[in-house]
Amino acid sequence: MKKNPFLEKATSIDESYASWCELASTPYDKKSVDPYTKTRIILMNGTEFEANWFMHQFSRHCKSNDLRRELARVRRREQQQQKTIAALKPLDENMLETTISYEQLAVDLTAALAKHVKDPCVKKALDFALLEDFDHLYRYSNLLMQEHGIDGATLVGKLTEITPGRPTISEHRYPADDIRCWICSNTADLFTRLTVNVITAAEQQTMNYYMNIANLYPTEAGRKLYTEIAMIEEQHVSHYGSLVDVNCSWLESWLMHEYCECYLYWSCAQTEVDERIKKLWEKFYLEECGHLQHVAGLLQKYEGKPWQSVFPFGAEFPEPLLLGSNIDYVQEVLRNTVHETSCMEGYCNVSDLDKDSRFKWYNDRVNCDGDEKCVASHCVIRDYIKEHGEDYRFEVSQNPVPELRDRTRDNVKLGRV
Repeated sequence: MKKNPFLEKATSIDESYASWCELASTPYDKKSVDPYTKTRIILMNGTEFEANWFMHQFSRHCKSNDLRRELARVRRREQQQQKTIAALKPLDENMLETTISYEQLAVDLTAALAKHVKDPCVKKALDFALLEDFDHLYRYSNLLMQEHGIDGATLVGKLTEITPGRPTISEHRYPADDIRCWICSNTADLFTRLTVNVITAAEQQTMNYYMNIANLYPTEAGRKLYTEIAMIEEQHVSHYGSLVDVNCSWLESWLMHEYCECYLYWSCAQTEVDERIKKLWEKFYLEECGHLQHVAGLLQKYEGKPWQSVFPFGAEFPEPLLLGSNIDYVQEVLRNTVHETSCMEGYCNVSDLDKDSRFKWYNDRVNCDGDEKCVASHCVIRDYIKEHGEDYRFEVSQNPVPELRDRTRDNVKLGRV
C-alpha cells in the first residue's frame, strides 16, 4: 500500500516540542555502526538544516507577521530535530572520519538518485558531480591514512571504492558554468522533484561542514584540503540548486520542503538497521507529516490553493530511497565521462575547448597555472606517495580509466588539459 503523508495520522506541532534531555541523543558506536546508518544521519542533518535555512529566508521576505509566526512555530521543532540528529555523532569520531562518511553519502546518494531519476538533464547533472565527490573520497582517505593510520575502506564497509575520479584540480570551473536549467513542477514527475531537493540539501550540508571546519583542522595540509574542496562543494550547490523550480511561490516551496522531509524520514525508516535510530526516523516522520498538513492549510488560507495543486500527479511516495553500494555504476560513469567539464547549461569534453576558453583561464588562475605544488588536493597525494611509494586505494578492480591507474604518480592533467 502506497503512502500519502497528507493522509497520515500525524503528530501536531505543539505536541512535538522536546525537552533538553530528549535532545541529548545517545551517540552511535563508531566501531560497530553500519556505514549507511552514518550516511543517513548526515543526510537528515543536512535536510533539517535546509528546512531551517529556507524558513529563515522565507520569513525575511514575508510581509505577514501572522505567517512569520507560523514559520517560527515549525522552524523551532525543525531546529530541535536537527540538534537531536547531530548529537548521534560520537565524540571519539575525528573530523576526517566523519568526512569519509560525508563523501560516501555524496557518492552513493548521487548514484542512487541518478540510477532512478527520469529527467535526462537532472541525471546528467548527478553523473557529472558524482565523479568529483568520488575523487574527494580518495583525497580525504589518503590524508586520513597519512595522519591517523586509519583505513578508509573499513569506514565505508568496503561498499564504496576509494580510487581517483575526475582529479580535483580539474574541477575548478568558471562560476557562470555551474548554472543549469531549472525543472518545471507542473511537468516533472515527483521523483525528479524530490531528487533535486534532496541532492541540493545534501551538497549544501557538505559545503557548510567543510567551510566551517577548515580553519579548525589541526594540520596545514588538512586546512588547505578542506578549503579547496569546500569551494568545489560550493560549485555543486550552485549546480544542483539551479535545478530547483523557480516558478513556485514561497508557500508552495515550503510545502515541497516538508514533503521532501516526510519522504526521506519514511525512506530512512524503511531501510535503517539500527532499531534505536529507526524509531527516531519513524517519530520524526509523523512529526513532519504534521508540519506538511499544517503548511497545506496555510497554502489554502493565504493563496487559496489546495495541496493537490502542488502535486498534480498525486502525492503517494515513490519507492523508498535506498542507500547502498553502487560500485559498478560509478565505474561506468567514470569510464565514460571523466574528460567532461561544464559549458554554460551543458557539458563538453575538455579536449574540445580552445586554448582561450574561460574554463582554462579560470582553472589556471586558481591553480597557479597548473603548479600542483600549490593545489592542496594533489599535495596530499604527492606527500603520501613520497612516503609510502604509492597512493592509498581500495579497489575491487582496477580503475576503469587508464590514465588513473598509476599509483606512483597523481594525474593533474586528466579533465583539464
